[in-house]
Amino acid sequence: MPEGAAPVALAITGASGSAYGLRLLECLLAARRPVYLMVSQAAQVVLSMESDLQVPARPVEAEAFLSAHFGAAPGQLRVFGRQQWTAPVASGSNPPESMVVCPCTTGTLASIAHGICDDPIDRAADVMLKERRKLVLLSRETPLSAIHLENMLKVTRAGAVA
Repeated sequence: MPEGAAPVALAITGASGSAYGLRLLECLLAARRPVYLMVSQAAQVVLSMESDLQVPARPVEAEAFLSAHFGAAPGQLRVFGRQQWTAPVASGSNPPESMVVCPCTTGTLASIAHGICDDPIDRAADVMLKERRKLVLLSRETPLSAIHLENMLKVTRAGAVA
């Protein structure tokens, strides 16, 4: 890993396009960046439908599986579960350098836009906004309603790239 490289948080949510999230994970690991990965429950289902990978649901097993699959260095990839509220990504005292939600469901977009922190993905995004760190949301759902567009505008005004 590049010496002193700050971790990048990556969240994969249940929108179609999980291949984009997996490819980003592969590229980040190949660039020797430390990665904090979160996978939503819906993303777990979509991943199994859209890819040949059967990513284990338990974080420890998913971390071992994905590290082996993408050739990550020991400790380079950390996977956090849906109930791991103590994960570093959920705390403003040790936020990652940046966060990408890829793909980002419109439901996740809405939660982030309205500050609803029902899971570690929403909380991590909330931390990125309040700490003025880079947050990128890759929405994959279309067509977009006025509500979706308003949520994109709201997160953009808060400092995210949607």
